[in-house]
Amino acid sequence: MTATTKNQVTINACKLCTPLGACWAFRGVEGAMPFLHGAQGCSTYIRRYLISHFNEPIDVASSSFSESSTVFGGGDNLKEGLRNVTRKYHPRLIGVATTCLAETIGDDVQLLLQQYRQGEELENPPLLVHVSTPSYTGTHVDGFHLAVLALVKELAHSGSRQQHVNLLPGMVSPADLRYLKEVVADFDLPMVMLPDYSETLDAPLAQECEGIPEGGTPISAIRSMGEAKATLEFGRTHITTNTAGKYLQEEFGIGWHPLGMPIGLRETDHLFQTLEKISGKSTPHKYQQERGRLLDAMVDGHKNLSGVKAVVYGEEDFVIGLVSFLTEIGIDPVVCASGGESGHFAAGLHTVARERVANSQIVEGADFDAIEDMARETGAELVIGHSKGYTLAKRLGIPLIRLGFPIHDRLGGQRILHLGYRGALALYDLIVNTVIARKQDKSSVGYSYM
Repeated sequence: MTATTKNQVTINACKLCTPLGACWAFRGVEGAMPFLHGAQGCSTYIRRYLISHFNEPIDVASSSFSESSTVFGGGDNLKEGLRNVTRKYHPRLIGVATTCLAETIGDDVQLLLQQYRQGEELENPPLLVHVSTPSYTGTHVDGFHLAVLALVKELAHSGSRQQHVNLLPGMVSPADLRYLKEVVADFDLPMVMLPDYSETLDAPLAQECEGIPEGGTPISAIRSMGEAKATLEFGRTHITTNTAGKYLQEEFGIGWHPLGMPIGLRETDHLFQTLEKISGKSTPHKYQQERGRLLDAMVDGHKNLSGVKAVVYGEEDFVIGLVSFLTEIGIDPVVCASGGESGHFAAGLHTVARERVANSQIVEGADFDAIEDMARETGAELVIGHSKGYTLAKRLGIPLIRLGFPIHDRLGGQRILHLGYRGALALYDLIVNTVIARKQDKSSVGYSYM
């Protein structure tokens, strides 16, 4: 069953604002500073959300609209803000994302940036990359992918074909990015990953706080993306629109390999098969061993998960990847929900789970009020998603397994490994032990041996 919310009022939306995703993506570029053209409150909200999840100091600059700039335009605020950021942080690149306010009053940001470039006399001026991200046209996931596309359009150039591959992983954890680097390197493939926030959003302890931390995709590497031998891009819903991978294919003739989010057995198999094809090499032995250990765990614990009813929510592509894995291990995803509205959510779920979601409640544009109602109707026993579902799970009296973004009420959300055979095994142990603990706690006599 597929549905979309028809409520006149959204109660606790299952999504976040579009410029948040853009700031996240810009944070994965070396020497970059995210900059919001709009009100100060927008940058404060975004900093709070990102800092609470990643537990890292994160600066997001703002043009700080006032009442007068709202009425007469924010051009002067934008230019002065860019000057201040340049003087204080010395960024190599400033990623300018617009907010609802700037978009609503109709500021021509591209023209304003052109005027700024012409009017400033700087020895090493930062690159300026603009992306339009009003929240009333999408979600944080849309903002993330739009920022990646803007970076590629602005910086990638043509040239002689090189041996490296481009990897566009989408919104995953820093731990996932580090794992992907390891995998691709083990296939002896040079790689450009965009964005790469594996260090900038999960850094070692530093003696001093840095406004722009070390790490991120080098600008020179982004320029070379137009020369790559192939592009791998994750996601089954956003790749139906204009994406960075599709742009690189159309503009530079680079082979484009759109893949599902590699969570679980089947979707990870597709990733490794693609890497084998591009590299001409067999999957390294250690990953064959990881796959075998995952299968062994599935055999060991299948009796604990068979038929368990779960609610799964979050970003569309992330939910599709999770549902692919959950159906592999015997869980019934009775509710699959996302705040996104790509129009391709249900099709993606049916592609990876086939008849296993034939009777599921599949909801785009969802809020948590609707998700809770459906969870009650379906008799859900487990909730899987980020920490915004905590109150829902608490009212239902069932466990919440925290995955994805944001995780604000637990430590280490940035270090959760979701991808690959290794990530699937970690998720499997987490899920099966949560189910076992639930049964154990509900037992009238208790038990200490399975």
